[in-house]
Amino acid sequence: MLQVKNLTITHRGDLRVILEKFNMVLNDGDKAVIIGEEGNGKSTLMKWIYDPEMAEEYTECEGERVLAGEVLGYLPQELPETDKEKTLYEYFSQAQLFFDKNPKELAEMAREFQVPSDFFYSDQKMGSLSGGEKVKAQLMRILMDKPTVLLLDEPSNDIDISTLELLEKLINEWKHIVLFISHDETLIENTANVVIHIEQIMRKTKSRYTVVKDNYRNYIKNRAENFERQEQQAINDKKEKKRRDEKYARIYNSVDHAQTSISRAARDGIGKNLKDKMHTVKAMEKRFEKEDENMTKMPEQEEAIFFKLGGETAKMPAGKTVIEYSLDELRTPDDSKVLAKDIFLRVRGPEKICIVGTNGVGKTTLLKKMADELLSRKDIKAQYMPQNYEELLDLDATPVEFLDDTGDKAIRTRIRTYLGSLKYTADEMDHAIRDLSGGQKAKVLLLKMSLSDANVLILDEPTRNFSPLSGPVIRKMIASFPGAVISISHDRKYIDEVCTKAYTLTEKGLK
Repeated sequence: MLQVKNLTITHRGDLRVILEKFNMVLNDGDKAVIIGEEGNGKSTLMKWIYDPEMAEEYTECEGERVLAGEVLGYLPQELPETDKEKTLYEYFSQAQLFFDKNPKELAEMAREFQVPSDFFYSDQKMGSLSGGEKVKAQLMRILMDKPTVLLLDEPSNDIDISTLELLEKLINEWKHIVLFISHDETLIENTANVVIHIEQIMRKTKSRYTVVKDNYRNYIKNRAENFERQEQQAINDKKEKKRRDEKYARIYNSVDHAQTSISRAARDGIGKNLKDKMHTVKAMEKRFEKEDENMTKMPEQEEAIFFKLGGETAKMPAGKTVIEYSLDELRTPDDSKVLAKDIFLRVRGPEKICIVGTNGVGKTTLLKKMADELLSRKDIKAQYMPQNYEELLDLDATPVEFLDDTGDKAIRTRIRTYLGSLKYTADEMDHAIRDLSGGQKAKVLLLKMSLSDANVLILDEPTRNFSPLSGPVIRKMIASFPGAVISISHDRKYIDEVCTKAYTLTEKGLK
């Protein structure tokens, strides 16, 4: 059993309450997903459950966790810097039970995770692995120590579709407790049987959470239906209150008018009756005030982001050749290995292209090469969103400073308005970008694209850091972009809903 009792988490920087009096109990067989918008404290909660000191570096936490003998295995959202310089052998050697594994057991694990059998003994640095290979290595090391609780912070980031399916199998077949955070709606739909939803409502001034033992599709469907019912009931209650108050006002005015209009001679008899009536009317008013306290209120919910990419200037003529790219050999960035040969890609008009392929095949390397060519062209206007946002972001600048270096008051006001539509609070707009969540950093880059007049977008995993609640908005936004899109993604809903063509990168080129 894993239990959290009355946990309250407060951010030290802006004193915002991230989570208030949070309670949760998970038992064997529970596959619980934590969902919520970017910056709502999902990763902070996960860190606190694993090791409270990790969360208390930047938050104040009050609460109790009950582990009841459980062994925790934790996969962080980002590989720690200290691990990036370790070789794979050094990294796996730190697993307590690594040296208890015999060659057959290691070979079976390597086969299951689709890595070479000598993967565990390689002298390759962890930091040089592809994103998906890093996730695989971390998962394998965690599993070696036989945990009973898996705490997985974004395990679906950067892994290819076959590994996503492997991850789904791992979660579904796990007999103990899994608590995970993911932005992959398909993974959530296929695995989770408990939904933990963390929200910041009332313009991020109040924290709210929901724990439901149900699958994700049912949760979203029931939530929408409940909000719709509550909203309709609130509208009906408001209409009924208006009719009641109008009737009450007529009665009150009638009695009040009668009191002021009777003659002095009639005041003793009729006046007493009118006074009694007014007493009754005022008692009715007090009863109505109590009834109003129990009126159905309009539902409060954290809205998904509102966003639009591209206007008239982003339109791409259907017959225009956006790129006709050919490459005899695709090599690793250090030029030490050939990844693929005979690559050719032609994109025309407002096509939405997605490149898929196994981890380590060179998708990001290829996209960077195409981005270099497209960004240097004069006949088109391209914008690039890398997988590693830090390649383009100034981490010491605030979002407002990054998006505008003119200092013009009117421009900055407009940018703040746009950031507000992306659910940034006023405080977050003035935080250094390095302090923001992955999703908030992604929003900055997408807003930069929106403010430009780009007609070609080059996107490396564009949905990877957006919540499953914002995912549909992002997909719709990119699908409706009037220009061309060249992207990499393992997001199965993105591929189905956005892309007009998908190419698989193999050793023999794009298929």
